[in-house]
Amino acid sequence: MALPDGEPPRFESAVNPLPPAVWLLFLAIIGVEAALTLGANGIVGGPGAVGWRLQAIRDYGFSAQVFQWMLEQHFWPREHLLRFVTYPFIHPVFTSTLFSCAMLLALGKWVGEIMGSLAVLVIFFAAAILGALLYGLLATEDFPLIGAFPPVYGLIGAFTWALWVRLRAYGQQQLRAFTLIGVLMGLQLLFGLIFGATQGWIADIGGFIAGFVLAPVLVPGGFRALVARLRREG
Repeated sequence: MALPDGEPPRFESAVNPLPPAVWLLFLAIIGVEAALTLGANGIVGGPGAVGWRLQAIRDYGFSAQVFQWMLEQHFWPREHLLRFVTYPFIHPVFTSTLFSCAMLLALGKWVGEIMGSLAVLVIFFAAAILGALLYGLLATEDFPLIGAFPPVYGLIGAFTWALWVRLRAYGQQQLRAFTLIGVLMGLQLLFGLIFGATQGWIADIGGFIAGFVLAPVLVPGGFRALVARLRREG
């Protein structure tokens, strides 16, 4: 994705070639959603499959109350610790899955090309974990955390850091790098006011922070290599 001087970032079409890690995450998310959707419509699994989504949320979603109980009891059951990395693969509705996957493909393609396929996996799961951790510490609602938005926000954090570096290299206003995250959080606030807000935004911010912090560590060759590459693309 070229970033011409003075122009906002543009995402290229999220088609081949995609980094292997992006394909892996995409197929895992869409595969789970396909099973839940087909089950809900009675196509697979028989009558009991209608409740697969609710069961998946109970079994694999992240609960702030359960996490706070674990903190109080100093007891860490494996099945609850796994929720830190399983909740991104369960979505509340089909449209939420499609939107998450579209963002994953676009952002994952860019991050993978700049930082490598392994970096996509590291950022995805680190953002999922930090997002859940902040949600568990700060959320006051009894609503399970599900969906890939926190790790996708991690990819946004990595993208933002790279753009921040580029703007710095060209002596431009670095706050422009935060335009994308600002727009997305504004849309979340608007939708929350219209349809009713949840506290999932806490996890999204945690995911963004994880991606932003990890990006300079994961980029091949470090900071100077990224500056040189972004200059060439510009």
